[in-house]
Amino acid sequence: MAVTPVWFITAASSGFGQAIAIAALRRGHTVIATARNPSRIQDLAAAGAHTLAFDVTSPLSTIEGVAKDVFAKHGRVDYLINAAGFMLEAAVEEATPEEVYQSFNTNVFGVMNTLRAFLPYMRAQEVADDGVRGVVATFGSLGSWRGVAGGAVYAMTKWACSALAESLAMELEPFKIKATVVEPGYFRTGFLNPGTLASSKVRIDAYEDEKTPTGQTRRRLLVTDGNQLGDVNKGAEVVVDMLSGNGAASGRELPVRVVLGSDTEKVIRDKFESTNKILDEWKEVLRSTDSPLN
Repeated sequence: MAVTPVWFITAASSGFGQAIAIAALRRGHTVIATARNPSRIQDLAAAGAHTLAFDVTSPLSTIEGVAKDVFAKHGRVDYLINAAGFMLEAAVEEATPEEVYQSFNTNVFGVMNTLRAFLPYMRAQEVADDGVRGVVATFGSLGSWRGVAGGAVYAMTKWACSALAESLAMELEPFKIKATVVEPGYFRTGFLNPGTLASSKVRIDAYEDEKTPTGQTRRRLLVTDGNQLGDVNKGAEVVVDMLSGNGAASGRELPVRVVLGSDTEKVIRDKFESTNKILDEWKEVLRSTDSPLN
């Protein structure tokens, strides 16, 4: 008898977390949807999800307690989705140490602690019918590939999440657990809404100037909000397909990167081109630093 897959999703109150929860529920899967305030996910509860208060910035011991309770109740977690994250809009000179820490605490450290708490149970659970013990997904971004004036802190956290997934994929391969990073471009969610997009408390006039790259980023974010290229519901369906090996992903291996959006594709291809140009231009210099072969 086939076992119903179980999803544990952080930050399910909006954006990709919410859309993935809905897509998984639509397929008859068991979904544990979490949010700091469960009142914000009552729509998912009404749709059949189990809802839970969960804050990725809680102490590790608290997160470990949640993991223990989840596995005691549901027996397994097939898909661990780390969707919590936010953007700090700030020039490097403006961002305070506290603001930088809070960005990393949610976007990176929270992911790390969730993984620390859940992976021991995932490694111990039975292999599913498809030969996979479980799947872990972190969330990177178009910003995993390109820094942006006014968004350095966010890009730093997203690069970290992508590096984490690449490393984790190698670490978990012997245990039949897959790891990947979802790297969306600009999707039409509330991510850039006032109150969701965080801005540094310190504002320096020099960076407000629209002639500077930072000033241009600030104006561009305002214009982009509500006009993003990506459809989050389409993106969530692709994510669920790729993680579960269904639909367009049927019979194909889960890549270490789930890239979403033609805007992200362009950024990545441009990155390859510009990086190859650097390597070609400086190849003799960079090779000159090698020690002589013995």
